[in-house]
Amino acid sequence: MPAEAVLKNLESREKSYTRETVLKAIKKIIISIALIALLIGIMILGILFFVRVEKNHKHLTLYGNVDVRQVDISFRVSGKVERLCFEEGDFVHEGALMAVLEKTPYDDQVRQAAANLESIKSNLKNAEILLKRRKELITSGGVSQEDLDNTQSNRDQLQADLYAAEAALAISRDNLNYTKSYCPTDGTILTRIREPGTVVNPSNPVYTLSVASPVWIRAYVDEPHLGQVFFGMTAEIHTDTKGGPVYSGKVGFISPVAEFTPKTVQTTQLRTDLVYRLRIYVDNPDQGLKQGMPVTVTLKTAKNQNESNGE
Repeated sequence: MPAEAVLKNLESREKSYTRETVLKAIKKIIISIALIALLIGIMILGILFFVRVEKNHKHLTLYGNVDVRQVDISFRVSGKVERLCFEEGDFVHEGALMAVLEKTPYDDQVRQAAANLESIKSNLKNAEILLKRRKELITSGGVSQEDLDNTQSNRDQLQADLYAAEAALAISRDNLNYTKSYCPTDGTILTRIREPGTVVNPSNPVYTLSVASPVWIRAYVDEPHLGQVFFGMTAEIHTDTKGGPVYSGKVGFISPVAEFTPKTVQTTQLRTDLVYRLRIYVDNPDQGLKQGMPVTVTLKTAKNQNESNGE
């Protein structure tokens, strides 16, 4: 074989060996990068899992609904409805006049009671004078002891009648005041049940009022997490509205009796699990929480609350 051919053969072999070496090195680098990326991904997942577990330890998430709280507005006396001041959907403030009964019969009762009181006062005054005279004459024998006793008894009876007449006048005045019905709390008119001209009896409702604030949130907690809940612990209330406000509240009631999970409650546990009912009191300044609305309740655990308070 000529020398030139041998040299060309050697050169081709060296180039082949060099190409194979470079490819092997590249494969090793790619495998190393893939392993490093895998390890980094596992570390990130571990960190995220740890943060999530730690967060779950600091917060307890529950699901519930805004309680339906209503007040039936009625009168304490019977009569004919003269005026209704609001329509359905109106927002009414505490102390606002809501409805009025015809007051003519109750005005007459007040005048009658006042006249009866004045009559008894006049008779009592005369009885006092007569009793004084009888006492002056009893020593001289001008009247008998029986006359004195009868006069004394008549004066006492009129005194008792005076107390009864004063009470009757007070009752008649109260009844006159009860012909007006006022709003007991801020709220929205849900139903206007009666109309002017309707004759109603005591306690017959004329309006149904939805209580505005404070709002009650009804939620349920399972037995394993019951020990983390206590009276007065703070809560954050979230609605399903994206970007909506977060409401603040406090736990005000923990049921002492276990019950089966209601069907309307959304939990990750089985429906047959025993749970305890909670009531969270929430301020509703913007009227954003509506009765029956589903909400998410986030409770801070005792440890996390102590950290927040700097204890």
